[in-house]
Amino acid sequence: MKRTAGIPLLVAALVTAIPVVAAQAANIRLRIATGHPPAVVYAGQMKDYFQVELKKRVEAKTKHKIEWVEGYGGSIVKVYETLGGVRDGIVDIGGFCFCFEPANLPMHAFQVMLPFGPVDPIDSLRVAQNVYSKVPYLTNVFEEKFNQKLLARITDSSYNLGTNFEWKSLSDLKGRRIAGAGLNLNWLKYAGVTPVQSSLPEAYTSMQTRVYDGWIMFPSAWVNLKLHEVGPYYTQIGFGTIVWHGLTVNLNTWKRLPKEVQAIMLETAKDFEEQVGKVNRARYQKDIETLRGLIKVNDISPTVRADWARALKDWPPAIAKELDAKGLPASQILKLTLEAAEKNGHKWPYRYEIK
Repeated sequence: MKRTAGIPLLVAALVTAIPVVAAQAANIRLRIATGHPPAVVYAGQMKDYFQVELKKRVEAKTKHKIEWVEGYGGSIVKVYETLGGVRDGIVDIGGFCFCFEPANLPMHAFQVMLPFGPVDPIDSLRVAQNVYSKVPYLTNVFEEKFNQKLLARITDSSYNLGTNFEWKSLSDLKGRRIAGAGLNLNWLKYAGVTPVQSSLPEAYTSMQTRVYDGWIMFPSAWVNLKLHEVGPYYTQIGFGTIVWHGLTVNLNTWKRLPKEVQAIMLETAKDFEEQVGKVNRARYQKDIETLRGLIKVNDISPTVRADWARALKDWPPAIAKELDAKGLPASQILKLTLEAAEKNGHKWPYRYEIK
């Protein structure tokens, strides 16, 4: 099927036929979508918190009503199509991982460039909020280049390593194919492990058919997507929690919204940003305990963690230099991230040096 802007033409035609906001009417129809299913925490919170709260607050405080058209699990836009889908008005509001936009949003995965950062989702969110507040580019680029407004930054749980084999040291991973997404493939590459680009919707089948032997993944996905069935070992290595998802709204849609609805949407998005962090914090230990009842969960030693961090020492300065050369504030952002984490009490297993 011929594609345009990353969206099948048939789907695009059907979806764009739906009005965004009825002019001068009290009913506001919004199309919300993500390539991930609601089983993924942030997508579930889009559906169960952001949508519910926005509708409730708008209808309680204004004369307007919100009607949702949902597209979860890639039913309208795939994981790598959401930025373009929001830009082009295929959907009004989209949630997506910046990991699938390495060319368009290279700096928005900045915490990935400093692995083994804060494990707690709220701590990681505070670091990201601090950096965003000091580097306006991170927020402004969505409006300036992609016809959308950043509503919320979204955190995950801490990334660990789920596999179909047991391992105790970095040498045990040599020759194994391990999946990741975007920049976190460098956590594998620089450590001498074979990286494979993948995405959650295809994870189960790919693990089952041995396309790869493991996934850099947070525990909620290992539980909710039943990856424990094909990966019976989950090792808490503590790569850190990354704030590299976002919730955005099409700029044309935004401008058509009544001012009072805009204000409520911003308020709800701010609360949603915190909510996802809180849910991920609460869910982490619960999911780990669930996995302990299903498969073998190992806690890696601090020495192995430090060894892995040290193996990656050349990557952060290298990518900072590469992105600086493209006119991006990479070194500034990475230095701010290191400092913000330390001010928040984090101790790096290896302290990366950015010139």
